[in-house]
Amino acid sequence: MAVEWVVAAGVFMAASAALWGLSAWMTRRIEAAVPSNGRFLEVDGERFHYVDEGKGPPLVMIHGLMGSSRNLTYALAAQLREHFRVITLDRPGSGYSTRRKGTGADLPSQARQVATFIQTLDLGQPLVLGHSLGGAISLALALDHPHAVSGLVLVAPLTHPQRMLPLVFLSLAVRPAWLRRWVSRTLTVPIGMLSSGAVVKGVFAPDPAPADFATRGGGLLGMRPDNFYAASTEINLVNDYLPEMVKRYPQLRLPIGLIYGSRDKVLDFRKHGQALADKVPGLKLQLVEGRGHMLPITATERVAALVEQVAKRSKPVASATVLHPPFALASK
Repeated sequence: MAVEWVVAAGVFMAASAALWGLSAWMTRRIEAAVPSNGRFLEVDGERFHYVDEGKGPPLVMIHGLMGSSRNLTYALAAQLREHFRVITLDRPGSGYSTRRKGTGADLPSQARQVATFIQTLDLGQPLVLGHSLGGAISLALALDHPHAVSGLVLVAPLTHPQRMLPLVFLSLAVRPAWLRRWVSRTLTVPIGMLSSGAVVKGVFAPDPAPADFATRGGGLLGMRPDNFYAASTEINLVNDYLPEMVKRYPQLRLPIGLIYGSRDKVLDFRKHGQALADKVPGLKLQLVEGRGHMLPITATERVAALVEQVAKRSKPVASATVLHPPFALASK
């Protein structure tokens, strides 16, 4: 029996090493196909990657779970950069931004990191747009750091606790942390390559996904080991903090725009959108009939129009100065 256990352990270690090597090779291929396309900024020991374009009052855009800035620069940024200075960031652990061991992944920590990012870039009180999980972080930002935001544009945001993960994200429900790390380093990339079509289809449903979403939209980046580990860590923490946030929603007094697709398969507009509107005085939910979760790509004009509406209701803020080295490091 002891010999059998030794053999089994040896096979497991060999298989893990092979998968680890395969994942590392495929990660390099992904990064060659989808390179960084913005600037880097050091914030509290983390390296933020962000895209900065346009002129006007600042607008900070925050992507969702397993996403990157490319989700929002795919189509939306181009609609807005004529009237706004659009800063689209990779959240820590996503895209090309780092999340080191010990850096918080919960909603309050991410809100604090975004607030520090805004302060470091000297943006004053920008308008903030958050999509999906980025919407939950935007709400935490407004609740905990009201000085850092003049208004919110919430696009299909996560707003309330969910007992079950959306089906397309069930693979992220990995606990404990050591198992999450092993899965991320061995299985994530090869399984992701095999199942990516179904996942993207599920996130966009019922809308068709663009043929170039994997590259231009950054879809491939979410399959890398570090991105999977970060996303799995985040989603396993959200329900710890959302209940307390829900209690505080009636305190929100800043201008807010709220929009969902009526056929969103990821976050139901009734449980998250209408439930939020019922708690925030004066907030009205806008629905895009027949659309799904990825409104920044599938309903770009509607989202851009909502940004303009909220901007008109927000307190005027001075256009911020673009930072260059040594504050903002050029893309490598």
